[in-house]
Amino acid sequence: MDLLDVLKRPEGKMLEFKRDLSSPEGMLRTVVAFANTAGGTLLIGVEDGTRHVRGVSDPLDLEERLASLMSDSILPRLVPDLEILPWRRTHVLAVQVYPSPSRPYYLKREGPDGGVFVRVGSTNRRADRELIEELKRFARGEAYDEQAMPELDSEALDFRAASESFAPVRKFRRQDLETLRLVATHQGRKVPTVGGMLLFGKDRERHFADAWIQAGRFRGTDKAHIVDQAEIRLHLIQTVEAAVAFVQKHSLHGVEVGPVRRKEHWNLPPAAVREAIINAVAHSDYSQRGAPIRVSIFDDRLEVENPGLLPFGLTVDDLFRGISKLRNRVIGRVFHELGLIEQWGSGIQRMTAACRDAGLAAPVLEELGTRFRVTLRTEKVAAPVMDATDRAILDALVASEGLSTREIADVIGLTPRATRTRLANLVGRGLVREVGTSPQDPKRRYFAVR
Repeated sequence: MDLLDVLKRPEGKMLEFKRDLSSPEGMLRTVVAFANTAGGTLLIGVEDGTRHVRGVSDPLDLEERLASLMSDSILPRLVPDLEILPWRRTHVLAVQVYPSPSRPYYLKREGPDGGVFVRVGSTNRRADRELIEELKRFARGEAYDEQAMPELDSEALDFRAASESFAPVRKFRRQDLETLRLVATHQGRKVPTVGGMLLFGKDRERHFADAWIQAGRFRGTDKAHIVDQAEIRLHLIQTVEAAVAFVQKHSLHGVEVGPVRRKEHWNLPPAAVREAIINAVAHSDYSQRGAPIRVSIFDDRLEVENPGLLPFGLTVDDLFRGISKLRNRVIGRVFHELGLIEQWGSGIQRMTAACRDAGLAAPVLEELGTRFRVTLRTEKVAAPVMDATDRAILDALVASEGLSTREIADVIGLTPRATRTRLANLVGRGLVREVGTSPQDPKRRYFAVR
């Protein structure tokens, strides 16, 4: 381990500094939290505020004491890597903790109900009952939304709603309920899964009271003055569309008046907004109770917040690199089939690219308490990305009353497939609007946003 490199980093989800071992309880909580969440490094002999290296006086004795403490105080048995690192005339003790399939770890003295901790930012948080159950499911490789609901029968699902959702893509059949794990077999009979009820349940809110979106538009940069609000309580698929529409309704930034036409400018790229909302719905922890998904629009930003920390073993940096772990497999399968999710792990990267292309800052991703928040800021930090081909498409659309993919392809000299990719990007950036009955509509036409 390169000590100098570690010292350059701030404390966070996977790093903590301790001046000494005078308070072993705090150190043990950190080790348990690291093991339960995404792993991490604990450096003993470094001040946590200033990062001044104080060192330890007897590193071998401290190493032995620390190993005994962890062995006697933590269950299941945990064996981190201990390393003595030289620093000038002293030494630092490094404790490297790896995430383990034996979760949840807990402090023996506080027991398996009160001694479980997880890492949230640079703090250790005591896990509640729901979070402990999620740790257990994660260790077993199970998803909450794949669990059967034996108190119900398959008639609790709205087959018509499922068929209507799939109609733009393909015909939905009864056997698809099992293929997509919307229903499962329990003691010889078909019952809905949690995911089935969340997506197409006839009485979803009776079982999942917080499976909806609370949307609000606020004046200024805080929640002191609300301008508009909506409670979106549709089926989850329609909820995504309604939430995106609410944001677009309140996202008009300004109007540029030209010699012939006026052009409306949107302060947030629709592709980034859509990805943020889809991610919130697909990755929410629906086992939590107390608060729905929230979409908050301010003068300078959009916040999309959902219940649930990142899946265990995952960090914010992983998300930006395209690494993903799907919390809700049933919802993920259905969203993937419907084209809401294109490729696992690509949503954050598409969101980031859409912001960059629009000249905006990258999204801010945060874990707050037991919730996850995406923030999209509206102020420009660079010029929007626009090449000659994109400009040619916009010029052609401005000079027309709408063009088909083939007509646009002829104008710019590209294949229809390459043209569709260009158009999808421009639609996502809010520069082009598409009109048709579905993405597969051969008569679909494109218009410049004016």
